Amino acid sequence: MGKSSDFLTIFLHGFKIKIPNEVYPPSDDTFLVLDNLRVEDSDEVLEVGCGCGIITLTAAKKARKVVATDINPFAVKTTKENVKINGLEEKVQVRIGDLFNPIEKNEKFSLIIFNPPYLPTSGKDKIGGWLEKAWDGGVNGRRVIDRFLDEVKKFLKENGRILMVQSTLSNVEKTLQRMVTMGFYVKILGIKHLDFETLVCFEAYKQKE
Repeated sequence: MGKSSDFLTIFLHGFKIKIPNEVYPPSDDTFLVLDNLRVEDSDEVLEVGCGCGIITLTAAKKARKVVATDINPFAVKTTKENVKINGLEEKVQVRIGDLFNPIEKNEKFSLIIFNPPYLPTSGKDKIGGWLEKAWDGGVNGRRVIDRFLDEVKKFLKENGRILMVQSTLSNVEKTLQRMVTMGFYVKILGIKHLDFETLVCFEAYKQKE
C-alpha cells in the first residue's frame, strides 16, 4: 500500500483514521452522510463503497454488526486497518468486490448505506486509477447508481432502509422517483449547496407489500 509517508492520518468523530493516496478521503458528501446517520442497537448494516471506513466505524459504534465492501483493494485494506486501530474487529467484516457481489444471496440488512460515484465523466476525462473510481459515475453520473438500485431491494430486510447521498449533477430526482416506483417511502434528510452542485442526503424505507 505504500510507505508510511503516503498516509494521511486524521482524528475524526473520535476515531483515528489512516488514509493512503489511493483512497477517497472524507469529503462534503461523507460528512453529509455522517450528519444524518441514525443507527439502532439491533441494526445489521451494510456500507457499499466504504472508502477509508469512517462511516462504517461510526455505524459500528452502535450497530449489532457492519459489513463493509469496496471495489478498491486499497480501500478494503485501509478500512480493515482502521477497524483494527479503533478496536471494532468483532463487529465489522470488510469484503472486496463490486457493489453487492461480495454479499451472499441470503444476507439481508436493516440499513444499507451508499455514497456512490456520482460525477458525470466523459471520454475526455482521464479515469483509470483506484481513487478516480470513487467519483466516476460515467457519462450521466448514474452508471453505478442505477446498478445499485437494480439490486438493493434483494438485500434489505422487511422494514429496512437505505441511507444515500447524491449530487444534483446526476439527477437526484430520477433516483427518488425510481425508489418510489420500487415501493420505497423516501425522505430527504439533508442538503448541502456547493459551488457547482448540490448534495442531497436521503433515506428510503422499504414499505410492506
